[in-house]
Amino acid sequence: MKNPHAASRPPTRALAYCATAYVSALAVAVGAGYAARGLHPVIIVLIADIAGMLVIFAFGRMFRNASFYDPYWSVAPPVIALYWVLGTAEGNADIMRQVLVVTLVFIWGLRLTGNWAGQWRGLAHEDWRYADLRKKTGRWFPLVELVGIELMPTLLVFLGCLSLYPALVTGYNPFGMLDVIAGIVTAGAILIETASDIQLKRFSRGSRKSGVIMDKGLWAYSRHPNYFGEVLFWWGLFLFALAAAPGYWWTVIGPTAITLLFFTVSIPLMEKRNVERRPGYAEHRVKTSAFFPWFRKA
Repeated sequence: MKNPHAASRPPTRALAYCATAYVSALAVAVGAGYAARGLHPVIIVLIADIAGMLVIFAFGRMFRNASFYDPYWSVAPPVIALYWVLGTAEGNADIMRQVLVVTLVFIWGLRLTGNWAGQWRGLAHEDWRYADLRKKTGRWFPLVELVGIELMPTLLVFLGCLSLYPALVTGYNPFGMLDVIAGIVTAGAILIETASDIQLKRFSRGSRKSGVIMDKGLWAYSRHPNYFGEVLFWWGLFLFALAAAPGYWWTVIGPTAITLLFFTVSIPLMEKRNVERRPGYAEHRVKTSAFFPWFRKA
């Protein structure tokens, strides 16, 4: 969606505005966390997380572009991980696990944020899903933006990050085989998501016809391999939680909630859009797995 308020501003300046928004959000989040000192570290993170999100919401409203929130999904977890490792006094987790988990979370976060920055075309560009909601909801869009576009994903990512708490703070088990499996799953998820995004980007640049379907590389085995990699990442973090402290099995609520988000919202929206825009997509759906990578049907 084009934003006439910002159409003349180049992407470089737009990224500078976005960076300013996130530096401001970090400052407010740190202040909120400090004000909540004395509470449980998980509650401190929740308060700081929502405070930072409200700052991003304010910038989105200021520039009339809800895509200001898009990087929040990948920016928040590395900050949360770093706080729990460095800012929590009760920490007694295995240092090898801490290093591995923080490294993987930062690689995932930096890559995903960089991928978004490379695709964002400036303040005049808003995610098509937000643009559709803006048209459908009219004057109610600010409330939809706050609750549906920002608060709900923020809470889901917070739930996903609960797996980091035992892995980085309270876990009492030494580094073991389950950690190795968790590392393989999490790193594999990042590789799958990275390869999917690179393949899609190359396809988009090389395709000269509208309505052409991406069915090469990982996309030949799944209609949404990037989503598969993203969901697998959160399940990998949960395996680290189990490896650190099996008593934290309840943190499964995080990857479960994120999986439901993709199956009930993200994938259906993309499927509907592809069916409408790509004439051969209905046949492609019959041949190719929707989510889990698998061999194509003849």
